[in-house]
Amino acid sequence: MTTLASGTDTLTRDALTVLQPGFTGTTAPDWLLRRLGEGLASVGLFGRNIASPGQLAALTAQLRAERDDVLVAIDEEGGDVTRLEVRSGSSFPGNHALGAVDDVELTHQVAHELGRRLASCGVNLNWAPSADVNSDPRNPVIGVRSFGADTELTARHTAAYVTGLQSAGVAACTKHFPGHGDTAVDSHHALPRIDVSADVLGERELAPFRAAIAAGTRAVMSAHILVPALDPDRPATLSRRILTGLLRDELGYDGLIVTDGMEMRAIAGTYGIERGSVLAIAAGADAICVGGGLADDATVLRLRDALVAAVRAGELPEERLAEAADRVRALARWAGAAGGPAESTHGTEIGLHAARRALTVTAAPGLGSPDTFEPLTEPPYVAALTPVANIAVGDETPWGVAAELIHLLPGTVTGSFSAGDGPEDEAGEDAGRAALQAAGPRRIVAVVRDEHRHPWMAAALDALLAARPDTIVVEMGVPQAAPRGSLHIATHGAARVCGRAAAEVITGVPGL
Repeated sequence: MTTLASGTDTLTRDALTVLQPGFTGTTAPDWLLRRLGEGLASVGLFGRNIASPGQLAALTAQLRAERDDVLVAIDEEGGDVTRLEVRSGSSFPGNHALGAVDDVELTHQVAHELGRRLASCGVNLNWAPSADVNSDPRNPVIGVRSFGADTELTARHTAAYVTGLQSAGVAACTKHFPGHGDTAVDSHHALPRIDVSADVLGERELAPFRAAIAAGTRAVMSAHILVPALDPDRPATLSRRILTGLLRDELGYDGLIVTDGMEMRAIAGTYGIERGSVLAIAAGADAICVGGGLADDATVLRLRDALVAAVRAGELPEERLAEAADRVRALARWAGAAGGPAESTHGTEIGLHAARRALTVTAAPGLGSPDTFEPLTEPPYVAALTPVANIAVGDETPWGVAAELIHLLPGTVTGSFSAGDGPEDEAGEDAGRAALQAAGPRRIVAVVRDEHRHPWMAAALDALLAARPDTIVVEMGVPQAAPRGSLHIATHGAARVCGRAAAEVITGVPGL
């Protein structure tokens, strides 16, 4: 174990130990290395920190040269939410695609291979999987990050994902407890609220977390959501009733509890990150995730000092802070004992294999069937109807089928269309007309993402299909809207491999 810098007292070390901060840059800044020497035990990585697998491995080696037992965490769900492949799109489909296949062994294999890649880069804690049951189709933040709307399906795939990831030596962090699926508000922006009974929560939201706990998940991430049936006053991240009374006492979970990002507006906008962090540790959380937006030494020192001051003022029991720090160290010991990266037992193409299996291919009534579809041989026009990016996904990650179609059919032309600022129906009609004009005589491939949540997108498709009923529609979100188009392909996610699988169907060329 690394020897900590002298002169740092136990209370201050414990306060640093419970923090999981991010930072900017592709090498560790001096301030971060200094805090690791003083007791900081975890670091969170985001897309901004990663340029290549080799660079990431060098970065984690740099961190471990300062502290050999450091927990290196990442938000790598595969699918739409990727950090390893933030600039190219993921080699693995996300949860919704895996749920659509509904083969728990495949989910285990995908999670194992993803974990193996993380471990080979020196990452040993993954803030995944999402165990949220996507029971509200309007959900703006979960969607394809969920295995689905069925509780039992979500539970069995959550367990398979946890065991697959951890079999590769990477700790799973099952999220977002007690369940973020029945919300129509994004907690990055405001505080969501779930108004259902405790019985419904127990039967629906909690079932996947029970499965994860039974599977041995090493960490659980709390949600910034208000659940009045459990605690009418405080969001789950700050609720002792939820984190200690429910998760610890009722569900019997004894591993690490990590908060979602404390700089998210659901917490920062009401409590502030310092007060929020104190309340979270007091409620039963063990690690404070911060750094998606706030990533500097000043933030770390503010949180450290807030925790120390709360203990000295009698607002936070010192024993509770010490217990939290001990759980962080216990997970670090588990990660150290897990050893190096596992062997690849399922092949590097497992992600593409899963994406192909996840496709649902249909045709609108009266327009034939997938069996009679004639693959394209001439370059089409790809019209991407693009919604505002989910913050968890980020707008830097590419999505769609255009790149894959260009590879197969050189000369393919693409365009992106969005709602703009006007009324949604008018904006959609305008987008549809613009796409028709840009396409000219070319066959149109319209790519959408959660058509059911965006009236303008549906209106744009109306305009396209009225003029060009031979349009091919690719839905890369949750396929809630009725299939339409001469061919409708639901990919159940927007990972790069999902686009690749769809392009293979459109062109009839397997194995790009």
